[in-house]
Amino acid sequence: MPYRLDLPQSDFTVDVITGKRHRGDVSAGVGMVLFDEAGNASSKVKLQHIFQKHMTFPISNKDTAELNKEGKISKIEFWADGAYDHSSRYWHVNKIEVRNNARQETFVFPVQEWVVRNRSYKVRHLDTSLPQLEQEEFKVERNNELDEKKRIYELDQKIPNGPVQVKKLPRAEEFGCEEKMDLLIREGFLEFKNFVLRLFTHPWKSIADIFNIYEHSLYYYPRPKGSDLWTEDVHFGRQRIASINNTVIELVKDLPQKFPVSDDLVGPFLEGLTLDEAIKKKKLFMCDLKVLEGIPVKDNFVLCAPIALFFVDFCGQLKPVAIQLFQNPSPSNPIFTPACPTLTWTLVKMWYNNADAAYHQGLTHLGFTHLLMESFDLATQRNLSSSHPVYKLLEPHFLNLMAINSLALERLINEDGWVQEVMNYGQKGMLNLIVKELDNWKLDVHGTLPEDLKRRGLDDPTVLPVYFFRDDALLLYNAIKKYVRDYLYIYYSSSDVLLADGELQNWTKELVKERNKSEGGMGIKGMPEKVNSVEQLEQILTCVIYTCSVGHASANFGQYDEYGFPANYPLCLRGTPPDNPNAILTEADLLASLPDVATTLDIMEITDLLSRKGTKSLGDFETEYIVDPKGKEVVERFRKDLKEISEKIEKRNKQLKTEYTYLLPEAIPNSISI
Repeated sequence: MPYRLDLPQSDFTVDVITGKRHRGDVSAGVGMVLFDEAGNASSKVKLQHIFQKHMTFPISNKDTAELNKEGKISKIEFWADGAYDHSSRYWHVNKIEVRNNARQETFVFPVQEWVVRNRSYKVRHLDTSLPQLEQEEFKVERNNELDEKKRIYELDQKIPNGPVQVKKLPRAEEFGCEEKMDLLIREGFLEFKNFVLRLFTHPWKSIADIFNIYEHSLYYYPRPKGSDLWTEDVHFGRQRIASINNTVIELVKDLPQKFPVSDDLVGPFLEGLTLDEAIKKKKLFMCDLKVLEGIPVKDNFVLCAPIALFFVDFCGQLKPVAIQLFQNPSPSNPIFTPACPTLTWTLVKMWYNNADAAYHQGLTHLGFTHLLMESFDLATQRNLSSSHPVYKLLEPHFLNLMAINSLALERLINEDGWVQEVMNYGQKGMLNLIVKELDNWKLDVHGTLPEDLKRRGLDDPTVLPVYFFRDDALLLYNAIKKYVRDYLYIYYSSSDVLLADGELQNWTKELVKERNKSEGGMGIKGMPEKVNSVEQLEQILTCVIYTCSVGHASANFGQYDEYGFPANYPLCLRGTPPDNPNAILTEADLLASLPDVATTLDIMEITDLLSRKGTKSLGDFETEYIVDPKGKEVVERFRKDLKEISEKIEKRNKQLKTEYTYLLPEAIPNSISI
């Protein structure tokens, strides 16, 4: 509940809602003037108090005598004067609401920025408009805002030839005080757990010995889901379609020459079908990690570039039937099948998963969600006024994105950071992979779920019916698309209105312009140089919101379940991969390939931290940017659609032996905030 000063009843009250950003509440002396629709102004009103998150100020009737009590408050002007003293010159304000008590009507003035001392701010009611429809008195201020943001949101390429990022993290993009403290506490607690565990652990004696980590009586990690299933072929198949890297698998239309599987080799695993028959029946699927070929690795480490073949059996389960660990077939690079000795086949699957982890972390997770979406965030901040309806639509999905990316590059992907310590390719390999694949990523294909599924031959729901990622992601993609479409048509009644929107066209221009940190340009492929229709804009915005929410959630929140048990989905493997399908390997051979205790604990620490959801769920926004009534109706319909999707997924999951829960709407944050 807001704090209310005990003053006499007044015609107007003012609510000031401060943000959750760092140093958002200060002892401030604030002056304000209210304006009605006729342009009449109140006296200068002083709001002076130690602000809480939500503060209500009754306004003296004497100060509002000139205002039309039956009319609307059309705009306000306010300033934070020099009367307050704090270690910061800034004060973060979310919004200001003015209530006409006689009419029982509230007028909303979105601020959503850091307020600088001794500077005047003018905000109009609802403050949502296209630039060509902006009121004359606000046009100059709107242009000044964008000029200032271009100065603050300076471009950089922190990864040479990589995605465009912000040069220096702006104050507005910093973690809030509570969020930062939560991250520090979590990280500190995990580090302490690892310190204690190291005192009680020793080199692995057996696979069973690893489980002691999860069962320590004082400080324990929960047992990851993958720890009980890691040797099973069905589980290995499921990791391709309902795990953390679900967008590599594709339908086999023909088998490449570089992967010389034969009926003699895999026939026993095709339930009586030949390879040609299995292909015609759409029962064969392949994962080809050719992009990993030639990626540099750390000294004395190996990174495979494997190809794997999968078959859907009579029960609808996806199972591996052949794995080749490198791209070019040779006597030293044979094809392995389930007919190999058990532990040999198990270790081959582990080496495949080690390569898949490199692809997942470098591309699916960091490159194609975190870093590419920062480019969209930057273009939005630099080209769309905070009054622009598209800005208000996108901004909740950029919460903490620049902050977490900055932290990741400083703490996880630095020269001696986590990636360098725990992954076979280290920092150099990861960054090389991102740059190598960056220009092959296209928004209208890889960033557009239906098109990506079509590209991989998986757009038909009867093909690979256990592809739960596809089924759930499509439900969410279509709900987001409907949300975006309904919202856009409030403001863009025709393509002519869109073409006249200079801010939006500049936004598009900067996104598609060749990647260049000094001249501007994000280098996004698969986008038109000019948005000519509302349908085009709808598709672009749907992809951005989907990627920041659903796409990131699917790649992120299952990390501990998969990586938390080192043999299940190894981020790190030592030694060399098997090269003889007839070799009889032992448990000692598997243990020799696994990371040591310290590396395992480091992997568990970070993946446990990354797998924890810390912000609100999709559609439930931390800050209310959409405040106009028609827009709020669209948001409510979106929330209703998400609730129905949740119910549908829950109903499906009740019929499954192993549930797929990562894309339940309540499990998906709005943004890439971890």
